[in-house]
Amino acid sequence: MSYRAEIPYGAYWSTPFARWQGSFANLHSIRFAAHVAKSELAKRRIDAAAIDYGVLGLSVPQKHAFYGLPWLTGLIGATRAGGPTMMQACATGVRTLLAATQEVDAGMAEVALAVNCDRTSNGPHLYYPNPRAPGGTGMAEDWVMDNFGCDPLGGHSMLQTAENVASKHHVSTGQQHELVLRREAQYGDALRDDSAFLRRFMTLPFDVPSADFRKTAATLDGDEGMSRSTAEGLAKLKPVLDGGSVTFGGQTHPADGNAAILVTTPARARELSANPSIAVRLHGFGLARTELAYMPEAMIPAARRALAQAGLGVADMAAIKTHNPFAVNDIVFARETGADLAAMNNFGCSLVWGHPQAPMGTRAIIELIEELALRGGGFGLFTGCAAGDTAMAVVIEVADR
Repeated sequence: MSYRAEIPYGAYWSTPFARWQGSFANLHSIRFAAHVAKSELAKRRIDAAAIDYGVLGLSVPQKHAFYGLPWLTGLIGATRAGGPTMMQACATGVRTLLAATQEVDAGMAEVALAVNCDRTSNGPHLYYPNPRAPGGTGMAEDWVMDNFGCDPLGGHSMLQTAENVASKHHVSTGQQHELVLRREAQYGDALRDDSAFLRRFMTLPFDVPSADFRKTAATLDGDEGMSRSTAEGLAKLKPVLDGGSVTFGGQTHPADGNAAILVTTPARARELSANPSIAVRLHGFGLARTELAYMPEAMIPAARRALAQAGLGVADMAAIKTHNPFAVNDIVFARETGADLAAMNNFGCSLVWGHPQAPMGTRAIIELIEELALRGGGFGLFTGCAAGDTAMAVVIEVADR
């Protein structure tokens, strides 16, 4: 099938991603996303007042996040735009894109903004009062660290889900490390010619605002804190869990950042596009949930559902991007679907540039659009797992209008 809504070519952006406790560690993620959105809309000569719907995705609460999307759109001057704030862990980027698409398809909005932001750095430490407990003592939670380390359904960590899948599919540490080197080499292609690929959707150099957003505190030339692995260095690493296969080198790192995509009608897409001759269409979405504690597998049925809705197969995809918090994800996905493991995730992926959760999928979709544009068009797939053994996927097309 095809959705009516389109993404105007070029009407999207991403910040660089910064490894946690780095340059973005003290920036309020919602205010930071609004700061960036206001600048990027102005750069594209898009009037924020034209936005009549918005959806905000985040997975780490920030102060005043109760006000969510209306606060953000108010900060950028889109004062007519209301909408929800959504949280679906690492699937949030696809979820917000689907919400924006559905709103436009239903005729309830004309220009929708799907914006995703997160700051894993300095995550909140929450206290839950319980007056009936002994002495009135409540419960405490470190939002980021405690939830990385424990799925309340099974009491296992996210890392354990990767180990479960690696064991089931007989994926070795050596195979994971080999893929890490391949993915880092692909990201290196994005850095060629003064980061020419990244500059297609990212403002570089990037001015990092101060915590009060009144001045520039630093300047980044690109993503911050990326690993530069070697075969020798990876070989020295031991699995994180006793008896396991996943090392620190075979998984991603927490990060901070934000990214956004505009979704609108075909007529408005031509007006808002950086190149009106290019159409970016949406053909299928998929949601799936797999067996408890086997999170990396969920991206496979999610992809199949998105492809089925689009009436296409993996062989029809000119490009594939994945959210791969573990190298295991891509290895198993390729084995189960027939996708070319070496050809997936050109120009970068979350295994390399990090894991800021909500905006991660948004950036991957943006990179997918730009890769397809460089190829002269075609169909592309993004799929990625999320906490709770779930996943979401989307099939897009870049074509001549």
